[in-house]
This record gives sequence, C-alpha cells and structure tokens, in this order.
Amino acid sequence: MPELPEVETTRRGIHDHLLGATVSELIVRNGRLRWPVPDDLADLVVGKTIYSIGRRAKYLLLGFEHGTLIIHLGMSGSMRIFTEAFPAEKHDHIDLVLSNGKRLRYHDPRRFGSWLWSHTPVNEHPLLKSLGPEPLSSAFHAAALQQQLQGRKTAIKQLIMDNHIVVGVGNIYASESLFLARIHPTRSGQSLSPAEVTCLVAAIKETLDAAIAAGGSTLKDYVDSDGRSGYFMLNNYVYGRNEEACRLCGTPIQKIQQGQRATFFCAHCQH
Repeated sequence: MPELPEVETTRRGIHDHLLGATVSELIVRNGRLRWPVPDDLADLVVGKTIYSIGRRAKYLLLGFEHGTLIIHLGMSGSMRIFTEAFPAEKHDHIDLVLSNGKRLRYHDPRRFGSWLWSHTPVNEHPLLKSLGPEPLSSAFHAAALQQQLQGRKTAIKQLIMDNHIVVGVGNIYASESLFLARIHPTRSGQSLSPAEVTCLVAAIKETLDAAIAAGGSTLKDYVDSDGRSGYFMLNNYVYGRNEEACRLCGTPIQKIQQGQRATFFCAHCQH
C-alpha cells in the first residue's frame, strides 16, 4: 500500500494546484470506501477555500477555515490532478473540482481509502491523536526511540512499524532501514545499544528521504499526482531481493515472515 514517502510525494505534487483554490464542486461517484464518505461533505467544502495541504503519517490533510478534510489512500488509492474534465474511469470515485479549472481525482480500485471530515482540531481526531512522532521531524530522535524500546522483547522490525512509536515506517522501508543500520530484524527492541539506536534513527531518516526523492516505491497500484510510478525499489538493498547477492558483501539475501509480513535481510551484514 502507499506508505509515507508515497503520501508525501502526493502531498507535494498536489500542493501548488490546491493551495488557495476554492472548491466549486464535489463529485462522489462511489462513496462506499473504507468508511462511507459523509453525506454532507459537498455542503462542507463547496464554495470554501483550501488554506493548507498537510500530512500526518499516511493521512493527507486539506485545511479549510472551518475544519479539515482527512484523506487516506488505503491500499490502492492515488490522486491525479487534471486540467480538463476527462471522462472518469471505473475506479475514479471522487473529483474535487476547483474554481481555477483544475480537479483532484481520487482513484481507488480496492476502496480501502477514506475521505472524512473533522470539525475539531485535526490532531484530536480519533485516527490521529494516538500517533507517534513523524520520522523526519526533530521529535523523532535516538533518546526518544531508546525510551520506547526499553523492556521490549518484540522484534525491532515490528517495533519500528508500530505507528504509536513512529509513524510511516512501512514494510519496505523497515527492511531497508535495518539493513543500513546493520541491525538484524529479529533482534528484540531492548537488545539495541544506544549507538545502534542512533544508527537506526539516522537510517530511517535517510531511507525515507531517499524514497521521497525517488518519488516513492514502484508498487503495483501506486502512481503520483502526475501519473508516474516511483523508482525507490530499483535501488533496494534487501527488500524483494530474496536469494540475490547482497550489494555490499555478496551473501544471498534471505527472506522470512514476521507478523505475516515479508522481511528481507543480509545475515552477514546485519547482526
């Protein structure tokens, strides 16, 4: 599914098109998403100006003067900006039409995404209020992560994928970050030394920065706001490279299952 880099790439792609624009129409072709699109959503946004385009974890946040539109891409959702009213395709469920002639089109074959409204401060919304720090922010640092890992016997890969500890480190990026930090994915959180935690925090930031710069990952259903796939997975060190030679030492990459998710690692480089 689209992870933090894909969502951030989308946010950056739509930002300049939406910021300061007024919504002239909301077209909902199919509102049966993960949660139903609110029946009054058009009344809430039509005629109103978009003042901000933010992101919290994997949620896109379109800020209005009187509330926030919370959008999640789910497992297969994507956004496209159109300058004309091109005919909608089968899974084009929602168009946010702007007074500047552009439209934001939401495409979601599996319909696991969501379009919700928050009247209250968005960080108090039930979906967002218990989330951990943003991984690319100053709030995510070694001391904070070390505190979260104390006494934790759970495998470190599963811990860094826990949105209560840090948001947005999905399966691909967890495997890649642990490789960069030279940490074996099955080690318990409590076993990491302060030096290893420092390396891991730096590796997570580096991995996510690189993925954003590359436009996200080449996932089957993901395209950015211009319809382009990402290219991060072309440069993966371990993810998806089972039995291929490690790019650093030549040892075959191994694959195991952790929490019903595939984990890839190099047994020689990661300890």
